Amino acid sequence: MSSTSPHAPDTARFPVLPPGFVFGTATASYQIEGAHDEDGRGPSIWDTFSHAPGRTAGGATGDIACDHYHRYREDVELLRRLGVDSYRFSVAWPRIQPRGTGPANAKGLDFYDRLTDALLEAGVSPAVTLYHWDLPQALEDRGGWRVRETAEAFAEYTRLVVERLGDRVGRWITLNEPFCSAFVGYGEGRHAPGAREGTGALAAAHHLLLAHGNAVRVLREAGASQVGITLNLDRIHAASSSPADLAALRRAETLHNEVWTEPLFNSRYPTGEAETWGELADGSYRRDGDLDTIGTPLDFVGLNFYRPLTVSDAPYAEAHASRRTAMDIRVAESDPYGTRHTTMGWPVVPAAFTELLVDLSARYPNLPPVYITENGSAEADTVSPDGAVRDTDRVAYLRDHLAAVSAAIDAGVDVRGYYCWSLLDNFEWARGYGQRFGIVRVDYETQERTPKDSYHWFRELITVNRASTQEH
Repeated sequence: MSSTSPHAPDTARFPVLPPGFVFGTATASYQIEGAHDEDGRGPSIWDTFSHAPGRTAGGATGDIACDHYHRYREDVELLRRLGVDSYRFSVAWPRIQPRGTGPANAKGLDFYDRLTDALLEAGVSPAVTLYHWDLPQALEDRGGWRVRETAEAFAEYTRLVVERLGDRVGRWITLNEPFCSAFVGYGEGRHAPGAREGTGALAAAHHLLLAHGNAVRVLREAGASQVGITLNLDRIHAASSSPADLAALRRAETLHNEVWTEPLFNSRYPTGEAETWGELADGSYRRDGDLDTIGTPLDFVGLNFYRPLTVSDAPYAEAHASRRTAMDIRVAESDPYGTRHTTMGWPVVPAAFTELLVDLSARYPNLPPVYITENGSAEADTVSPDGAVRDTDRVAYLRDHLAAVSAAIDAGVDVRGYYCWSLLDNFEWARGYGQRFGIVRVDYETQERTPKDSYHWFRELITVNRASTQEH
């Protein structure tokens, strides 16, 4: 079709993706649900963490969040009007098993049952994430992700959920961003449970992967045909060409990427472990056969992307001064990209998204199909006198990153879908409510939802792509 045809899609405004490409949006349970102590839900590590003084901006918690637990029908209607193919939501483990083990809490399962049915009635396919960081506090009290028992408990939790929802849910994601769970939660302490450990964080990373493998087995036994995991892999650059910074880059590649991709796609541990962690990586948490479980073939891999990362060397950490480790890395203070930043302080570099996808596909020839399970930006939205929410920067971000996905597909990467983060403004973890990622604005005092310009743009993007598919 000629680009001058009056019916041609405006690819400058609306990138066109291949036929059958899935468009969706995503959320996470603790970030939107609220109802933290209703209908038998037990406390999670994020309830404990957010209620501890000084842990979150302004002392914010997810106690109410977006009140999605009571307003889910309103939110499903927003999805229906948006016209998405799929909606990715997560199940709160403590809503299903308040203490992390034992029989299912019927009222917790009932909620996700109602949500799933409402989505299907609206013509939206549910995509379920089993773990998006809200570990039952009772399991953390017994060691959390540091111990193997939690990975075993995850299998039983998975079984309870798939037995209830498996007849209607087609796409299952075991874990969301295990990097954050292990290294931000158990290594840096910026996220729940707020620990600052070395070997404990590495044990958490291993047991998260083992939990993933256990869940894949349970899901397969239940007949699930689309099973994957969501990773937040990074496109990483060194701040300079100095030997020290290049060595830091190598450690960062292990820490951020290869600790996940090597076991999952090559059934082996990263080759750079000794240089990255030294004596911290004692391997005491590993057993024979674990790699076989972790490396079970997947139907897809989810990828979350927000920004590239630039790293430089850092001084020796006091806790392990005899040897540099992955913890001796810092994000470079200078901005080598010379670009706009979101309100999170993240540089906007869509080309890095294409590079990450192309490099990942080249590095792992057995890589399963890819879904972009999160991509979006926190911006300073403007509410006009007529009540409209203007977010021009977010529209540009989404447009340019979808174009980057299209470029990766043109380069041969098998990307099957894109979930915008996020449907709603929400609780942004330790940053509280100051950062807004949603394409729908939430007034946290009234819980009023207002679709932003980006919502309307995304709806039109979907319409344009469907029209393009029909014409071809």
